[in-house]
Amino acid sequence: MKQKIIPIIALAVLLVATISIVRTQPRAQTSEPPVAPPRADFEQRVAAVGLIESRSENISIASHLPGVVEKVFVKVGQEVKPGDPLVKLDTRALEAARAERQSGVATRQAAVATATARARHARAELAEAQRNLRFAESVSDPRSISAEELTRRRSTVEIAEADVQGADAEIAAARTTVTAAEAALKAVETDLERSIVNAPITGRVLQVRIRPGEFAPAGPSAEPWLVLGDCSALHVRVDIDEHEAWRVQPGASATAQVRGNSNLRAPVTFVRFEPLVVPKQSLTGASTERVDTRVLQAIYRIEGADFPLFVGQQMDVFIDASDVNTAMLNK
Repeated sequence: MKQKIIPIIALAVLLVATISIVRTQPRAQTSEPPVAPPRADFEQRVAAVGLIESRSENISIASHLPGVVEKVFVKVGQEVKPGDPLVKLDTRALEAARAERQSGVATRQAAVATATARARHARAELAEAQRNLRFAESVSDPRSISAEELTRRRSTVEIAEADVQGADAEIAAARTTVTAAEAALKAVETDLERSIVNAPITGRVLQVRIRPGEFAPAGPSAEPWLVLGDCSALHVRVDIDEHEAWRVQPGASATAQVRGNSNLRAPVTFVRFEPLVVPKQSLTGASTERVDTRVLQAIYRIEGADFPLFVGQQMDVFIDASDVNTAMLNK
């Protein structure tokens, strides 16, 4: 009996161990991905990633002059027209300079008036000296006037002529100073006009990153403080890997899909190629993505999208390359 119990116990332990091992084995289950992967509509295709941009491309607004922002006239999403004010800088120093230049112009204009009066006085003295000389020269009897008096009158005429020339030179110099003062005033007025940043095109304000009281630098900056673009039509800038650039032909059919929802798709129309091949900058984060490559940028226009799209959004773009493959096979 004892010889039978031990094998039975061993068999029971083996059975329990087998059941435990089977129950703890992982079960292979199929699960749907949380986001449907992009699907291509073409059998032969070139896949790329594109960024949505405005038709005019995104314009980074900059200021002509550095200064503290006094007022921001626009908000994000606002439509603007050419010449509409966007931002106004503090102009108190420029207004003071304009008042000073205006005073300088008035002072120099007064100097012109003074020089003009002196010129009239010099011409009147010249006319009087010329009359006296003509009277002396018209006397028929040489004994009536001495030669010394005649010589003096002639010298008086020459001196008066020199005074007229000097007065005319003073007028010219005074007018030159007026021109210089008016140019200085015009420069200040130009700076006052440039202190208001105006919209260059008809478009929409895409981003505003500056507030009253902040300092606006002159010229371009690493991070633009106001971005403007014409969103009447949206374009997508597609980065095509240089290794597949030869497969893309102008006018080839293409579709763009929203990243994260491949059901949202829209046809796109070829616009142009950017002739310069540039280093890749738009990264998707994929583990297999190469960053040490260059890309050919192609611009496509999005046609008839019935879902919202935003400038700067990434899209998956598939370009039909069947014609290229057929042509290569025929060769």
